Amino acid sequence: MIEPELPDWGDRRPLFIFDHVCVLCSGGVSFIMKHDRSGRIAFTPAQGSLGQQLCGHFGIDWNATYVFVRDGRAFTRSDGYFEVARVLGGWWRLTLVFRLVPRPLRDRVYDLIARNRYRWFGTSTEAWQLLTPDQRARLV
Repeated sequence: MIEPELPDWGDRRPLFIFDHVCVLCSGGVSFIMKHDRSGRIAFTPAQGSLGQQLCGHFGIDWNATYVFVRDGRAFTRSDGYFEVARVLGGWWRLTLVFRLVPRPLRDRVYDLIARNRYRWFGTSTEAWQLLTPDQRARLV
């Protein structure tokens, strides 16, 4: 079976696909952007065209997890955050020690938060406005 081409997002930087109406998710994107001062990671909302295309390509339900695309592979749940730490480098690589926690346990905690994120943290059609104008300019 031939793998369909990945949709193009203008360059080949790693791409973080997030739920832009989720206050927790938009806050997390803002946090990552603040620590990615050199702009190594691109960001796009899951509800947008590119986010929908990529989630469809990888067969991932964006409502259950965010997606981090790097080198043609999609990473989700706890593994995705470890990939973000690899890209950020420096002190962030120290978080990779948490890979010692078994994936099923890490992902169970992730799933609990993901299922309850709207109830616990809220939603807003303007949650992306938690991002500064400079950060919003980094969205693709």
